[in-house]
Amino acid sequence: MVKTQILFAACALLAGAALAQAPAPIVVSGTVADEPSKAALLARLREVYGAERVVDQLAVGSVTTPANWDEYLHRLIGPNLKLISRGQLKVDGNNVSLRGDVANESQRQQIASDIAASLNPTYTVNNGLRVAASEQGMLDAALADRIIEFESGKATLTDSGKAILDQMSVALLRLKDKRVEVIGHTDNAGSHAGNMSLSQARAEAVKAYVVGRGVKPELVAVSGEGPDRPVADNRTAEGRARNRRIEFKVVQ
Repeated sequence: MVKTQILFAACALLAGAALAQAPAPIVVSGTVADEPSKAALLARLREVYGAERVVDQLAVGSVTTPANWDEYLHRLIGPNLKLISRGQLKVDGNNVSLRGDVANESQRQQIASDIAASLNPTYTVNNGLRVAASEQGMLDAALADRIIEFESGKATLTDSGKAILDQMSVALLRLKDKRVEVIGHTDNAGSHAGNMSLSQARAEAVKAYVVGRGVKPELVAVSGEGPDRPVADNRTAEGRARNRRIEFKVVQ
């Protein structure tokens, strides 16, 4: 039994360096037992990801594999792997390990469940998938439903508004080269034209502030939507306060 485990451990057969949704290369490396096994593995990867993305670094050598190994490997490489970004699938004999980022916990569990269901009980699956925080989620968490305040009827930030934007600037810088739209909103008090102009001016003021904190100006677009997209009832003071807001939206 120990000898069998060592033989399996010597057989590092598939290491996909980038099982991702983006058009990045899918690198397959390691050693397989013969040319038909290599051809079958490459054909399956090309079927799932497209021939132009698969980078062949496979070798053929003297290795021992479990019974029906090619069939099980074919089952492992399915469309669900395309949900994984910055990932790696490694099959070492009958030990399978999977790493990378997915969008949510449901995806993480579903992919692991599908992989386990495609194998027999002699295989061990190590699920190293992680739920990655989305760019939009990062901005929403940084804002935390707080209102960026301005002086009444003006596009001049208050001290509390600046304090929130100091934190938002840190979050925006973490997005690297992602483009973000800053959208200004108002309540419905006053004229529609005046509110549209005020919401645009406030969005411009927010952009100027975060640019002053190091955010690249070309990555920040602005727009003003005035009272047209309320999130609360304008008939109450509390509702109008909630509608006077700045929204951050990842657009690229």
